[in-house]
Amino acid sequence: MGEIRRVLISVSDKHGIVDFARRLADFGIEILSTGGTATALRAAGLKVQEVGDYTGFPELLEGRLKTLHPKIHGGLLGKRGEAGHLRQMAEHDIPPIDLLCVNLYPFAQTIARPDCSLAEAVENIDIGGPTMLRAAAKNWEGVTVLVDPDDYALVLREMEQSGGGVGAATRFALARKVFAHTAQYDGAIANYLSSLRPDGTRETFPETLSLHFSKVQDLRYGENPHQQAAFYSDGSGTGIAMARQLQGKELSYNNIADSDAAVNLVREFAEPACAIVKHGNPCGVAVAMDLLGAYQRALAGDPVSAFGGIIACNRPLDGQTAQLVAEQFAEVVLAPEILPEAQAILARKKNLRVLAFGVDNDWRGAGWDFKRVRGGLLVQDFDQGDLNESVWRVVSERAPTALEHRDLAFAWRVAKHVRSNAIVYVREGQSMGIGAGQMSRVDAAKCGAAKALELGFDLHGAALASDAFFPFRDGVDAAAAAGVKAIIQPGGSIRDEEVIASANEHGIAMIFTSMRHFRHG
Repeated sequence: MGEIRRVLISVSDKHGIVDFARRLADFGIEILSTGGTATALRAAGLKVQEVGDYTGFPELLEGRLKTLHPKIHGGLLGKRGEAGHLRQMAEHDIPPIDLLCVNLYPFAQTIARPDCSLAEAVENIDIGGPTMLRAAAKNWEGVTVLVDPDDYALVLREMEQSGGGVGAATRFALARKVFAHTAQYDGAIANYLSSLRPDGTRETFPETLSLHFSKVQDLRYGENPHQQAAFYSDGSGTGIAMARQLQGKELSYNNIADSDAAVNLVREFAEPACAIVKHGNPCGVAVAMDLLGAYQRALAGDPVSAFGGIIACNRPLDGQTAQLVAEQFAEVVLAPEILPEAQAILARKKNLRVLAFGVDNDWRGAGWDFKRVRGGLLVQDFDQGDLNESVWRVVSERAPTALEHRDLAFAWRVAKHVRSNAIVYVREGQSMGIGAGQMSRVDAAKCGAAKALELGFDLHGAALASDAFFPFRDGVDAAAAAGVKAIIQPGGSIRDEEVIASANEHGIAMIFTSMRHFRHG
């Protein structure tokens, strides 16, 4: 058990530091500190020795040089059980420092400000802090090191239980956390500096890209049982990583991927919406006046494919809707909240995974989307292209009716979340047939229509969305043959005039959005 006699505290984030230091003082621990931290601790009535007084060397260079001193780093790096180290420390009057509590200049928060200058960013690159942290973490067998205020309580609890010491397992865990933290910190600096142009403006993507993810959990396997897998969070506090699992079996790799896809889709809608996703694609999507109606209509969109799917809602799950959901075999159910009555109903299905993803979870926050390829990484920002009806153009002789316009907007939102080539047939806020992942657009149109007819839907008067332009008129002809009367698509083909002519021949209203929504997976 590593007994603590001397601590060095130097923190940028002073949350909880006074209470922590006061508890340390109760153990009779000598407190060393620097600058603003020392001032804050003294103001709270604590006895503190300034690092400059301790080392006999004043702070210099506007505070840039204060802890880079042998008496500091020798006290952190000296091995407690090594006779040669102890002898040299005694010869040079270097007492051991048993606990280091440091957090770093707020570099990431500084550069996040639009008005941040290069000079300001550079001044917020911490030098002494990371150096001390790495020294203490390297010598974890003799030193306890803290970089996260959330760990103050852990250390105090262990000290109280042991009479003033911290165990090796805790010291090692805290040291690992330090190296992850300093790696993330240095990565942020490298990303920022390598994104700067000579004129001081920033590139969207840096020349070097450092990524930092923390493991949420190990998974039983990946896409297939012979593949190992784990789930990591980017620390942004958004998305599926922040969802709370309320019951059910452990989430699988495919569960997580499909859950993310399902929630991304339902959050496109302001009105009550439900989506059922299977193998990365929606098989049923609907909006309604209430969640119960949305679920019923989404399920009716393809009840066969919905078996074993992922059900996502954009409203708190109520008891009445939960009762119907419980009658369906599903892998995962997600909603912003699971109301108590719904929890009680779903609890009867012990294996069903139930997740609350939070009302305030900013699923659509800024960030990058990654796709791994052999030998490299593809990086893009997320497809957050919203409905921008101001740039839509009616290109057909007939304009869509108000009802058709609403259905086209609904279908366009859904098509954004279907794998390319994507065709979506809808009527009155309900998907009726989805053609996904086909190699040709006409095949996608035929597949979606065939699915709708198989399920007993009448496509006469339906609306259709295509995630990209029709390269030939055959896709429009196929849609017309099924009964479609309104189509929304990006446009932009060299054969647009031919495609528009086909729409006019069939009396179809057609809108060009000027935005494509390819989703290759």
